[in-house]
Amino acid sequence: MSLDVTQILLSAQSADGLIRKHAEESLKQFQEQNLPGFLLSLSTELATNEKPEESRRLAGLILKNALDAKEQHRKNELFQRWLALDAGVKAQVKALLLQTLSSPVASARSTSSQVIAKIAGIEIPQKQWPELIGSLLSNIHQVQPNVKQATLETLGYLCEEVSPEAVDQDQVNKILTAVVQGMNASEGNSEVRLAATRALYNALGFAQVNFSNDMERDYIMRVVCEATQSPDVKIRQAAFECLVAISSTYYDKLATYMQDIFNITAKAVRGDEESVALQAMEFWSSICDEEIDILDEYSSEFTADSDVPCYYFIKQALPALVPMLLETLLKQEDDQDLDEGAWNLAMAGGTCLGLVARTVGDDIVPLVMPFVEENITKPEWRHREAATYAFGSILEGPSADKLTPLVNVALNFMLSALVKDPNNHVKDTTAWTLGRIFEFLHGSALETAPVITAENCQQILTVLLQSMKDVPNVAEKACGALYFLAQGYVDAGSASPLSPFFQDIVQSLLVTSHREDAGESRLRTAAYETLNEVVRCSTEETAPIVMQLVPVIMMELHNTLEAGKLSTDEREKRSDLQGLLCGCLQVIIQKLGGMESTKFAFLQYADQMMDLFLRVFACRNATVHEEAMLAIGALAYAAGSNFAKYMAQFYQYLEMGLQNFEEYQVCAITVGVVGDLCRALEDKILPYCDGIMTQLLKDLSSNQLHRSVKPPIFSCFGDIALAIGENFEKYLIYAMPMLQSAADLSAHTTATDDEMLDYTNQLRNGILEAYSGILQGFKSSPKTQLLMPYAPHILQFLDALHNGKDMDDSVMKTAIGVLGDLADTLGVNAGPLINQSTSSKQFLDECLSSDDPLVKESADWARIAISRAVSG
Repeated sequence: MSLDVTQILLSAQSADGLIRKHAEESLKQFQEQNLPGFLLSLSTELATNEKPEESRRLAGLILKNALDAKEQHRKNELFQRWLALDAGVKAQVKALLLQTLSSPVASARSTSSQVIAKIAGIEIPQKQWPELIGSLLSNIHQVQPNVKQATLETLGYLCEEVSPEAVDQDQVNKILTAVVQGMNASEGNSEVRLAATRALYNALGFAQVNFSNDMERDYIMRVVCEATQSPDVKIRQAAFECLVAISSTYYDKLATYMQDIFNITAKAVRGDEESVALQAMEFWSSICDEEIDILDEYSSEFTADSDVPCYYFIKQALPALVPMLLETLLKQEDDQDLDEGAWNLAMAGGTCLGLVARTVGDDIVPLVMPFVEENITKPEWRHREAATYAFGSILEGPSADKLTPLVNVALNFMLSALVKDPNNHVKDTTAWTLGRIFEFLHGSALETAPVITAENCQQILTVLLQSMKDVPNVAEKACGALYFLAQGYVDAGSASPLSPFFQDIVQSLLVTSHREDAGESRLRTAAYETLNEVVRCSTEETAPIVMQLVPVIMMELHNTLEAGKLSTDEREKRSDLQGLLCGCLQVIIQKLGGMESTKFAFLQYADQMMDLFLRVFACRNATVHEEAMLAIGALAYAAGSNFAKYMAQFYQYLEMGLQNFEEYQVCAITVGVVGDLCRALEDKILPYCDGIMTQLLKDLSSNQLHRSVKPPIFSCFGDIALAIGENFEKYLIYAMPMLQSAADLSAHTTATDDEMLDYTNQLRNGILEAYSGILQGFKSSPKTQLLMPYAPHILQFLDALHNGKDMDDSVMKTAIGVLGDLADTLGVNAGPLINQSTSSKQFLDECLSSDDPLVKESADWARIAISRAVSG
């Protein structure tokens, strides 16, 4: 195929849509018809210095996208496709890419670096391209700075793409030597030094052995600290980014360097450009994160498991660190409250101060309070705002005993400032601080005397409702404060102090949600979220007011469905509003449908409500799907078997939700709603089960669906079996092999990190819930014998879990429950199998002596069922 690749690549960037479309189609066709030729043409384009920069850059980008993708299943396909290519073609492509590293054009070098790293990410773990690292390292000794710079950039990307286990230590040492030498102050070219500093950031994960060696570690740390003093701002920023990464990766190796690091970070925070100062501050936030995690592990029952001791760096640095952070609070920007994405030194300082408070607790209070007292009444707004921000930042961490007396003094002052301060920044931060007071120092769990009393509750509400009429950013924070105020009364029973003001609160929130400017500062969203929380935490006494809300919210949802032709922007806003309204109805359904006193009257609205939800689905927007789906799940739970009359119309949307692989959260929520429907409809769900089971089995077989949806699908099998009992018979031949292979996989998975362990335990739990539902569904049925062939495998799974010793409490509870279900359903037939099981008795004994009351309760029941089955 003879194509002018250069021209097509340029046309693919044309301003003319038609030309662009035609060029994109030509490229797609070329790739499909002749992949080797396509990749070679692109590599040649990228490597040829005479070609235009624009075509070279796009050639590199298309190459990169031919090797990698965001979705895991697509990534695997592309990996396999590359590995299957002819070795000669791959060698040519790689040679052209390496050649491009010496191009005089910076963008071509940089793109080539990324593509080389992508190929390395595929080949090096397969023990291919062994000569790559050696040939890159030989480039480092080149005289031309551009080759050196591109090579260091490539090494950096390579460390990002390849896992440390795939590279032997000798090569790691050489990479680190090259990178650290490139960072040295003696390196005259700042582009080379910058590339080296950025490469070190990615290479730190490879440096475990080197950081364990005092001399090598000292050398690396010295070079990084020196780079923070470079005259080039980008190098200084990159060097501090390295320090941040070192603080989390090698926390336990930092003790000897902390004094020097404090000096250089303090100097940067006080006098360097903001981009550098922010990274210097981030170092201390990162140390806080590490110490919070370590101290959390200390306080949990797994004391012995914490490998890393806490060095209390923050506690030691407090006397110098806190004044530095307080200084930054005075460096606010004039419009920071109006920009949601704003991030500056003052905000970073407050965030770090909050982390310090969580790390050291009470010790921070005496260091911050003098600053608050000195600045809170000053005429200049920056001082008042900084003082308020400092106070708000330290409310999480110190004990309630320490904070309550201070809050009792501050509360009236804050309420007055929220109404009377002439500056919006101060009011914004004051409302935020009140929210923090209500979040951390209010609620039934606290042992101290309450900050909010019958005497001041009305004053607080009056101020918050008045502030909801203020400018959007202040009103949004006032809604947030009201949210936490309501949340604190969730367990107040019938005696909620908010009840007398409930009507006013609801009315104010509705008025706020209708403000002309409610689209600014997330105000409308905050108003509805707060309304939801106020309803969720309300008592039976105010149920009639919640009942009056139902037609109001339904009318608002109806109005969004009546809108005519809308622009894309208006459609998006309408869809957001529909999501908020469906979310609000969900909370109302749960509240009114969950109380016997209101359930009957409330369900009079069910037909109209269901009609609205179905019309929302017809709008076909994924975010709305989620909220409407959750609301329908709540309605099904409230309506019980009466929900059956809606199933014929609703089923098509349920099926669409289960097919939605792309927006996997929608799929996960829909799976949850199938569970709600099973509990509500019981055997009335039977006519829809063929379709539902077919879709669930398809979901499980798909490699496109996000793994997090798979555990709830297994669990859903159990819900269906419980609902339809022995009618589940026809699904056993499909569901049981899937459960067995997933069980084998999950029992023998060695989790490499916490995230993997959590997922493995979720998967185990889902599988066990399926077994439990299926066993219970068949109980007392003449068809229980159908389950006998599967019983040995279930017991093997339980044995494997017990022997693996890495179950969490919820898996343990479900597992011992399954053992009981097996004995209960199969009766005497299960007795011999249980006796043969290698660890059933030991597992039962362990659960019976568990500290967790739920595990113990499950085990007590299982013991009775097992003894009946075994004694026959």
